[in-house]
Amino acid sequence: MLRLDGINTFYGTSHILHGVSLEIADGELVAVLGRNGAGKTTLLRSITGETPPLSGTIHLDGVNVTHLKPHLRARLGISYVPQGRQIIPDLTVEENIQVALLGKHMNAGKIPNLVFDYFPALKTLVKRKGGHLSGGQQQQLAIARALVQEPKLLLLDEPTEGLQPSVVEEIDALLKLIPTQRNCTILVVEQNLDFVRDITERFAILDTGRLVAEGEVSGLSDEFIRRHLQV
Repeated sequence: MLRLDGINTFYGTSHILHGVSLEIADGELVAVLGRNGAGKTTLLRSITGETPPLSGTIHLDGVNVTHLKPHLRARLGISYVPQGRQIIPDLTVEENIQVALLGKHMNAGKIPNLVFDYFPALKTLVKRKGGHLSGGQQQQLAIARALVQEPKLLLLDEPTEGLQPSVVEEIDALLKLIPTQRNCTILVVEQNLDFVRDITERFAILDTGRLVAEGEVSGLSDEFIRRHLQV
């Protein structure tokens, strides 16, 4: 579903990603791990086209998207839940969803049933402004906004950050269902190792912008974590 070959991404003159290559199969749920500043968010932004790589290639489902604008990548099936959620605070829950539908050229007149199937709590909040939601409700809205675009590839950046354990459990359960129920592949950047061990199948570790390790989640031993992830 996703193939990165030799990605080199810069912010100005700062070289952030160094020759990153990664493959993710259709229907997989893969975690990207790394210390702060390792380049994890830049990797996601390279895939979405917000920070396109200077060299290397990105293929989505066999299509070379390396030089496509972000909105064209979205239409081909990439949805992104950024760190901090970035919902529109002055728009209601309903309006936030409608904006996402318009971006995909879909009918924005009615909220798809999947929103309330996955997030029943949002049903009573459709007229509430995004800025008035709790952190957990905002994260639910952010994920719902991504899912209504019917993505082939769902990217999530720190989806459990700042959330209470009960909400993390809800997101955990949801992400386990999405690959099969929505025919969707997931790449998640996450610091919560318990969460990663529970929901993902494979991991990749970035260190100063380089891919230094990848493998099955069962290989994330305490010694391995100390070597690659602890400061």
